[in-house]
Amino acid sequence: MNPSHLKELIQGIPKTELHLHIEGSLEADLMFKIARRNNIELAYKSVEDLKKAYKFNNLQEFLDLYYLGAQVLLHEQDFFELTYEYLKKVHQQNVVHVEVFFDPQTHTERGVPFSMVINGIYRALKKGEQEYGITFKLIMSYLRHLSEEAAFKTLEESLPFKEWIDGVGLDSSELGNPPSKFINVFKASAAQGYKLVAHAGEEGPKEYIYEALDLLEVIRIDHGNRCVDDEILVKRLVKEQIPLTLCPLSNLELKVVQKLEDHPIAKMLDKGILATIHSDDPAYFGGYMNENYYETAKALNLSTTQLKQLAINGFKASWLDQEAKEKHIEQVKEYFETYSTTQLR
Repeated sequence: MNPSHLKELIQGIPKTELHLHIEGSLEADLMFKIARRNNIELAYKSVEDLKKAYKFNNLQEFLDLYYLGAQVLLHEQDFFELTYEYLKKVHQQNVVHVEVFFDPQTHTERGVPFSMVINGIYRALKKGEQEYGITFKLIMSYLRHLSEEAAFKTLEESLPFKEWIDGVGLDSSELGNPPSKFINVFKASAAQGYKLVAHAGEEGPKEYIYEALDLLEVIRIDHGNRCVDDEILVKRLVKEQIPLTLCPLSNLELKVVQKLEDHPIAKMLDKGILATIHSDDPAYFGGYMNENYYETAKALNLSTTQLKQLAINGFKASWLDQEAKEKHIEQVKEYFETYSTTQLR
């Protein structure tokens, strides 16, 4: 399939995004706009200078810039604009459901109240649902480079807003911060009714995936690339249908893979893993959902059957109710029935 036809095909796929850090959707121009409004002087003179810094050798180099950018977010309106701008972009890419991560500790450590963060984000999500029909779930992430005690404080702060929060996750610097560090706060989070997910096996080893499953008892693994190092783990993921939320362009930018042709997602599909595609931190990694689908399909020569499976997997892995899942999956199947091409050229 030629590039223009491939882009057209991907554009029309009904999609769900399950691995998106809202702070990672802060585009450089919006960062500068908010910084000016809040009288914050950035370390970069222009949008162009800032974008030149988007060259990362590892996860930590990215996180350093990610946290620097997040410092411009001070008021409810800032979080509202951040979230609403993301929803406007993905609506144009035919994303119909999102499950959004937010990092309260990134902001509360700077003195920004938890309530201000979540009120802005939630208000934008509701507006996006009303205006664009994008349904949503909200996932509060604990920062793994901080202590479990700090995570407990965040859990406590979340309780007045429990009806807005669907689950908790675990992100930030993976190496040296295994899931086992957070066993107790995940148990306490589950007791509050929160669903559980965790980043594992991105830069960290396969053992972190085992810990996330066995010690934290998560129902979804974010990233999980390293599972392919262990055939027993692969078989378990297939048997239990544990979803993996993979982020190909992020993996490329952070050198998790050296080139997209090395990405394991096609092998995962072949093995029956519930693999899905998402954008992670799209403002920093060069692409939202369509770009991740397109570049991955092009690099791995994915078939339309594989693209259809990825889209279906996204809805299967979501926290939508069964009726909504089936409705969206049927829409995906109907969409692909209009295409007869079975191999991307």
